[in-house]
Amino acid sequence: MDAVEVKNLKRYYKVNKKEAGFAASLLSFVNRKYEETKAVDGISFKIGEGELVGFIGPNGAGKTTTLKCLSGLLYPTGGTVKVLGYTPFERKNNFLKQIALVMGQRNQLWWDLPPTESFILNKEIYEIPDDKYKKTLDALISLLDVSDILKTPVKKLSLGQRMKCEFIASVLHSPRVLFLDEPTLGLDVVMQKTLREFIREYNRKYEATIILTSHYMRDVEALAKRVIIINHGKILFDGKLADLVKKHAPYRFVKVVFSDKVQASEIENFGEIKSFTYPEAVISVPYKKISDVSSEILKKFPVEDVIISEPEIEDIIREVFEEKK
Repeated sequence: MDAVEVKNLKRYYKVNKKEAGFAASLLSFVNRKYEETKAVDGISFKIGEGELVGFIGPNGAGKTTTLKCLSGLLYPTGGTVKVLGYTPFERKNNFLKQIALVMGQRNQLWWDLPPTESFILNKEIYEIPDDKYKKTLDALISLLDVSDILKTPVKKLSLGQRMKCEFIASVLHSPRVLFLDEPTLGLDVVMQKTLREFIREYNRKYEATIILTSHYMRDVEALAKRVIIINHGKILFDGKLADLVKKHAPYRFVKVVFSDKVQASEIENFGEIKSFTYPEAVISVPYKKISDVSSEILKKFPVEDVIISEPEIEDIIREVFEEKK
């Protein structure tokens, strides 16, 4: 069964355009000019129950607008959206009790109160039974290791500590669908890893459907087997991350550290030389030739070390954008 079904979704805005200067400001009061912006322009996709999907694209691509339409915060200009069988913008209570939207650095916790007060408030809002609330809260506290900060006012917590508590507040009611919009934004690498592990465990334990947007490709690479790439309001790719890598990066990088002097001209036949500063050389080699090329280099040259690596996901995504221009 599909948890999310989107058909030809459109969301357009009218944006006021005016020239700079005082005279132009006065003129805009009587003769305003508008320009239509297509934030989301006819996209369609389905996401099955329990699936974790990376939803990626540059700033202004339409990611957040799509999530707001899916969570019912925005009314679509056109098309249809179904989440768990509900039409999101109708904002029915049964629908709202089964979803959650987490936006990086957007607070729902009460600033001057400790996190526990916000947790209790959400318990009442979502009508969570006492026994379920305690069991769920204890599990989340243990999973995110926040027992020592629950009585500290939110304003005195670090960004990472606040985000942990934001996650707890968002999933206390055990939502079946979780929309995550840049949840690790601004966090250090250690905290990013902690929240990634939490998201993975929540998806596994509750079989929740999760849509994740992130500018940190490590988030997407670590969590999502499927990715949807969006740009200028249109979907450029929808499929397995492995297939994306295979199609747009059919090569690997061979980094060679030589133990004796070697000229660039001696290794140029092995592939495209990406960099060469003795004693190190990086060569781009077709994936199918990696084994043969590596063996030949080891036989022919005095080598101290050989490292084979894949292209960065960011570079692959950049290639997709360039190809679709």
